[in-house]
Amino acid sequence: MTHSPHILVVDDDPQIRNGLLKFLTGQGLRVTTAVDGRDLADKLSAARIDLIILDVMMPGDDGFALCRRLTRETDIPVIMLTAVDSETDRVLGLEIGAEDYVCKPFGPRELLARIRVVLRRGNGEKSPTKDAARILGFAGWRLDVRARTLLSPTGVLVELTTGEFELLSALVLHPNRVLNRDQLLDLARGRASLAVDRSIDVQVMRLRRKIELDPRQPQIIKTVRNGGYLLAASVEPEDRET
Repeated sequence: MTHSPHILVVDDDPQIRNGLLKFLTGQGLRVTTAVDGRDLADKLSAARIDLIILDVMMPGDDGFALCRRLTRETDIPVIMLTAVDSETDRVLGLEIGAEDYVCKPFGPRELLARIRVVLRRGNGEKSPTKDAARILGFAGWRLDVRARTLLSPTGVLVELTTGEFELLSALVLHPNRVLNRDQLLDLARGRASLAVDRSIDVQVMRLRRKIELDPRQPQIIKTVRNGGYLLAASVEPEDRET
């Protein structure tokens, strides 16, 4: 039996909570609401959650602190809500692990589109393949596109957020080819997410910290001035599905 995705809406504004509960339930999603960080923890312990919509400005721990904790302790994707239309805040939200960032006021159908994009990525509906290969090797690293995992040259499992995985996959599937930000947005996040261009730079910075010997002098993911980014490595499929 297929269950509808379970969304947790965390916002101290009852109008937003109740409005999203009614709208998203009407779209076939299961919805639970929480008012703050403590309520969020209680709801996570009570049920399996597929995606969290998290307000930034709340009493107690704010959304940024909660998002840091969630991305460190769980693999549940987070979409952040904020009343402050600031690029600095948007980039901070993405840098600490949020999958998307929505400014208030927002249209519920726009938010629904973003939810569906994030859920599709998390379910692997856009998992990359290279000639039906499951594992793609590059510079000693091994990217498993079915399991959505990354192994270091020494065999250590490196944790990636959904956004980091999608971006790395886009680069690995197009090795030694310059991809500009628009192309990476299309390949890694999808146009429905409407991510700001700078979010790609943030994701690249985070990936470099995880896979480069010296992130300040990257040898795997290189910047091409006025062009974009490229994976400066050969990619070899290590096995194929039969």
